[in-house]
Amino acid sequence: MLAGEELEKEYRSGPEIVRVLRGASLVVRAGEVVALVGASGVGKSTLLHILGALDRPTAGRVLFEGEDLCARGEAELVRYRRHDVGFVFQFYNLLGEMSALENAMVPALLARRPTDEARELAAAALAEVGLADRVHHRPGELSGGEQQRVAIARALVNRPRVILADEPTGNLDPKTSEVIYDLFLRLQAERGIAVLVATHNPDLARKAERGYRLVEGRAREID
Repeated sequence: MLAGEELEKEYRSGPEIVRVLRGASLVVRAGEVVALVGASGVGKSTLLHILGALDRPTAGRVLFEGEDLCARGEAELVRYRRHDVGFVFQFYNLLGEMSALENAMVPALLARRPTDEARELAAAALAEVGLADRVHHRPGELSGGEQQRVAIARALVNRPRVILADEPTGNLDPKTSEVIYDLFLRLQAERGIAVLVATHNPDLARKAERGYRLVEGRAREID
């Protein structure tokens, strides 16, 4: 479903060129959970951003269902980001002045769905992640695990084919991390959503069907 082929990414820092990715390749098949592990700072976030079309590679290709994303125009990339992929981040990225329901509605509204439909989709997604009784609470009134579940509900609203999760449990205690990771596994089993999870937690990574380790800018498949 989603593949990165020989991805490279360089940044200029003053007179120096910093090479973050050096030919990283990986594959995410339909309906599977894949872990991406590696130490902090090795480029996991950069790789996810490129796969999600939030950034462009210096070289290499990103294929979604066989089509090269790098050949798409900006309007098509916007559609890809809004409909085909869902993003979950370590720090939730919720809007503090909005309720859980309003936060979860945002992707549907950006996709120009009618407000009533966006509200229904958001309420259903929040119920799916176990927050039916917290829809009117603001982020400051929710625990870290609950805020991450709101973020997951937001990612689900437009029914994406794949979820890209960047250290989604990095801000949570071990017990809550297990709950969040198990939620991804349930969504994969019930909805058939493919999930790529970047994590530094080896215990959680072992629950995935396959895994890659990012080392020196390259992704190596691991058992």
